Amino acid sequence: MSHPTDRTTPPATAGHPPPHPHPHPDPDAPAHAAVVAGRAVARERVDALLAAVPARDPESGRPESGRPESLARAERQRRRWATQVVVADELARRACRERGLAPPARDAPARLLAVAGSEVADLGSIVAAALAHSPSARALLAALEAAEEVPEADVADYYARNRDRYLTPDALRRGVDPFGRAAPDDFLPLASVREALAGELRRAAGRRAFFAWFDRARADVTYTPGHEHPGDPGHPDHEHRH
Repeated sequence: MSHPTDRTTPPATAGHPPPHPHPHPDPDAPAHAAVVAGRAVARERVDALLAAVPARDPESGRPESGRPESLARAERQRRRWATQVVVADELARRACRERGLAPPARDAPARLLAVAGSEVADLGSIVAAALAHSPSARALLAALEAAEEVPEADVADYYARNRDRYLTPDALRRGVDPFGRAAPDDFLPLASVREALAGELRRAAGRRAFFAWFDRARADVTYTPGHEHPGDPGHPDHEHRH
């Protein structure tokens, strides 16, 4: 089952602080990284996240690596990536308040959860990291998922189109071709997998709803120079990956 992605490649997962500092793009720049609905998002929140998530290639920062410009570019993009994660947290906090969801406790950046590669592949790095970093984002996703209703027809349709997922253990051992001459008893009955399958579809629908919310919510965010989206073609470092 496919999911939309934020189409931006991340730095990496949480771990020890990187061996080099994370200077501001411009020491004379404003003290905020972005403005969300008229409220400034402090640049220090981005710095804290950068300190909690090490660079993917810390060795590139060493003088002998011979890649100072590559490092500088990567660090600029890391700052933009981190800004998106922090902005997602701020937007989710606002959404939780608007929906009357109980405000979850704030997670310290140092407790940023490791992001599995499979989650990055399904969600995209910004959304995957935002859900790991932000209790509010997780609370919002849970609320959106709970609100989704999965019609019985959709469950039956998915089951019929993905029979290879529901072969019995015996059929798998015998190497039965699910789309060939498989017998009805080579498949797990729909009734036995319906609950789990409906849960998968609900989870996917909740994620789609979260992506749609995030795209709408961040449309009016204003970023200060050096904190733009990593894929924004308005800056020379931009990159747009799938």
